[in-house]
Amino acid sequence: MLWIIGCFALVASAPTVDPKENLNSIMVSGGGDALSVWPWQVSIQTSKGVNFCGGTLITENWILTAAHCPVKAGYHYVVLGEHDRGSNDEAVQIKKISEVIRHPRFNKKNFNNDVALLKLSSPAQITSRVSPVNLVSSSTNIPSGTLCVTTGWGRTATGQGPRILQETTLPIVSTAECKQYWGLTRSITDSMICAGGSGSSSCQGDSGGPLVCDSKGVWYQVGIVSWGTKECKVNAPGVYSRVSFLRQWIDDTVPSLYNLD
Repeated sequence: MLWIIGCFALVASAPTVDPKENLNSIMVSGGGDALSVWPWQVSIQTSKGVNFCGGTLITENWILTAAHCPVKAGYHYVVLGEHDRGSNDEAVQIKKISEVIRHPRFNKKNFNNDVALLKLSSPAQITSRVSPVNLVSSSTNIPSGTLCVTTGWGRTATGQGPRILQETTLPIVSTAECKQYWGLTRSITDSMICAGGSGSSSCQGDSGGPLVCDSKGVWYQVGIVSWGTKECKVNAPGVYSRVSFLRQWIDDTVPSLYNLD
């Protein structure tokens, strides 16, 4: 079953450690409130302020998200620099969306090529709270077992969307192991990368959000929250759009990215 609008089914007793300080010390078996802003994380919201998908800022004008997120230009909004959705004191930026570009080969049945780009109606102001993520190159291979972090405001173990941005650490799962888990029920394609099955999971409301990995102190986005079990089972590997495989299409659509490698 798919996450139609894809955060975390969390192990409530697990401690939280800020992954930006020490990735290796994070508990793989849980997640919780993010201790600080992830500056590329965005919330995609309705006109009433309801979060329904996540995304990442990749340039001052463009957001990376999932193609299955039902985003409409001129109707939905992107909120940048947010951490506590219940606070009125944060220096957030709210942007209209002028264009939605979905991958031309996005398959609604198996979520192959589940990636989309949102053009902001006006450039984001780059600050300490708002800055672009680095994207992995098309030649990057992430070894299985690598610990990476995913973030979002999606549904938690309580069944509700959280007020505070959530974060959890997940191990990358090999394609072979992921295929073995999903068997014949779902197709794991080259455009997908798997992570999790270790006690926490992305869930409804997180779709389009980032899966990032640390390399020598620099964070790179390797995945986009795409699909998993309907119940967000924490022992099941979640499936993310593989940024390295989709990087060429992203570059072709947003040429300025060539200068960011």
